[in-house]
Amino acid sequence: MFNTLTLAIGITASLLALWCTHAAWRDQPTKDWHFVGMALVTLLAFIQLVAGVWRLAAGDRPVGGTVTFLSYLLGALAAVPAAGMLSLAERTRWGSITVMAGAFVLAFLEMRLYGIWAGPTA
Repeated sequence: MFNTLTLAIGITASLLALWCTHAAWRDQPTKDWHFVGMALVTLLAFIQLVAGVWRLAAGDRPVGGTVTFLSYLLGALAAVPAAGMLSLAERTRWGSITVMAGAFVLAFLEMRLYGIWAGPTA
């Protein structure tokens, strides 16, 4: 797929996770600026979903399978917003830890999406 976009999402998700780790370390819940970061990462994941569907419609096929690829794209789109909603219910440091976990999940999903699209490189 788009290597630059996948890398950008992985990096921004990792930065969001580190930012939320710092907030949890300081015993703080998620704040408005964390939600701005979550919105940015989610916007990038949405752009990736649109680009992935566009590439599939153009006839490109991922090596790892189309259904698996689409499933990972949808999971990547949902990971951070789901964690953000859970953090609203938990207005302690654990809310920040929840977003941290969701952002790390997104970063790992991005690595897997790259592998599904490109196939094994051994």
